[in-house]
Parts: sequence; structure tokens; C-alpha cells
Amino acid sequence: MNLMDTLELAKFDPQFAADVLEGLSRPQKTIPCTWLYDRRGSEIFVEITDLQEYYPTRSEIAILKRSVAEIAAHIAPHATVVEFGSGSSFKTPLLLGALKQPHAYVPIDISAEFLHDSLVPLRAQFPKVRFAPLVLDFSKLDAIREVRHALPPASTGPRVGFFPGSTIGNFTPAEATVFLRRVADALGPGALMVIGVDSTTDAQLLIPAYDDARGVTAAFNLNLLARVNRELGGNFHLEDFQHEARYNAREGRVEMHLVSRCGQDVEVQDRAFSFSAGETIHTENSYKYGGARFAQLAAAAGWEEIGKWMGTGNDFGVHLLRSAAP
Repeated sequence: MNLMDTLELAKFDPQFAADVLEGLSRPQKTIPCTWLYDRRGSEIFVEITDLQEYYPTRSEIAILKRSVAEIAAHIAPHATVVEFGSGSSFKTPLLLGALKQPHAYVPIDISAEFLHDSLVPLRAQFPKVRFAPLVLDFSKLDAIREVRHALPPASTGPRVGFFPGSTIGNFTPAEATVFLRRVADALGPGALMVIGVDSTTDAQLLIPAYDDARGVTAAFNLNLLARVNRELGGNFHLEDFQHEARYNAREGRVEMHLVSRCGQDVEVQDRAFSFSAGETIHTENSYKYGGARFAQLAAAAGWEEIGKWMGTGNDFGVHLLRSAAP
């Protein structure tokens, strides 16, 4: 083990270790998709968003460019924008630039290095905006409470959640409802939310989007095993696993799996896990919400849909929600 490996092991996230060990102990092995986004994973995901097959980013950006002025017309001056899972924040200027005198930007991401690097060009572009980055895992629903303490007083201006990229699809519908309810509570009465939602149910479009010809998504998925090796002392042989995307029509979701090519044993933090040939680690879900399904889910969480802008072919939608909570 070299010095860098030793340093990585010394600073591992205990929650990462707990999630990996618990997930690999299940009959259907799983690792939460949150852990795909270390620095390297975040960099690879940016590459994914540029792929021809990956329509969500292309569709969402086209919608925002076409409709952001109309969206911004619903938002009063001096807004605080809270972005969940900000990543590279490359869609953020479209919204911030359309708002009248935005007051603050609160980006939230699990990768501290990637988060702070992404803010450098934004700070230069919006020098009058207050930046208050938060490093936390918003998929852990209790963490949403921390958001409330990072916000300026409500008297400063409206609060606007920003959740692009159809990341809401990584939650189950039940989890998404709880998440949206807690976001409404954190942002407070009268809050707005701009959220991107994938509405495609065409497997012929979906599978290439999650299993591209160049293998970039495969590298993104396999990087999770490299992270386990690096941070948790695992001994996964990446060449013994392959990436697979599946469309589960019954659940209305795309699933990402890492498939064991052979029977093998793997150790993580001195615990052994056996794999049979063809057995998988389920690493991500991406639920799709066609028709009025998302508006119904949002209503169950205390949000009213006050606007919706769809892409060409209705493959993607940007929804504007208003908190209906008292």
C-alpha cells in the first residue's frame, strides 16, 4: 500500500463504510448511488452529460434557455437559491442570471472538493451574490434540516429550491415525497422550487442514455468499486465486473447494476462477501414520471405545480412548484 492509499484509508467516511458493508450483506447487494459521486465520479458524470445518448441534460438546458425568463417572472427580487446536488453548477447561471438581484446561492453537494472548485467561476460571474456552500448528503433525509440554518432570514427575499438533472428520480416515489416535504419545511412558507423531471418511458431511448457506446457510464459505475478499494481497503478486481443498465417497466425506472463476471470472493474492511457468476450490485435507480404523475407526487408532499415546460417530444420537463404548506 502506498502513501496515498494510506491517506485515503485514514480519511474515509464512516457512513460510506456503513452503507457499503450493510448493502453488500443484503440478498440483493446494493450500494447507495450517493457514493458514486466522489471527485472522480463527479468528473466522469460531467462527461456523461456531454454524451449524445444522454438526452436529459441536453433537453433540460434547452428548456431552461427557452423558458427561464418566464420561470423567473414568478420569482420576486432578492431570492435565495438553494441547489440540491449542485455538482458542477453549470446550469445554475441560467437561473441566477435570469433573476432580479439574486441575494444568495446555497449549493449543496456531497463532494467537498468538487463543490468548491465549481464555485470559482460562479463567484466571478455573480460577485454581488452571497455564496454559502453546504457539504452534506441530502439523500439522508434528516440532513435537510441543516439547510434551514444556512439560509438568510425569510425577510431578505423569496427562497427557491433548484433541483435540476432529474436527480429526484434517484429516490423511490415514497422517498421523493418525504424529501419534497422536508424541503418545503426547510425553505419555509411560500417557497418555490424549480425541478427537472425525466418523463421518458421509451426503453430504446433510456438504455443507451445509461449505457453509452463509449463506456463512459460504465466507467462512472465501476469507479464506485475503485473508491471502495481506495477508501475502505477493498480488493475488488474491476475487470471481474461489468456495468449493466436495465429498464424496469413495472417500477417505471432505469436501474444500474455491476454484474459479477464469475464466482468470486471480495473483502472490504476485513469482511468477506461472496459473489456468484451473474450476481449484481444494484447501484442506482432513476424513476421516470410521465403524464401528471409528478404533479400528483408533488401535491402529496405539499407543493402546488404552478408551471411546467416540456422538451421536444415530451421527454423531459422543468416544473415550477410553490409550497402549499401554511
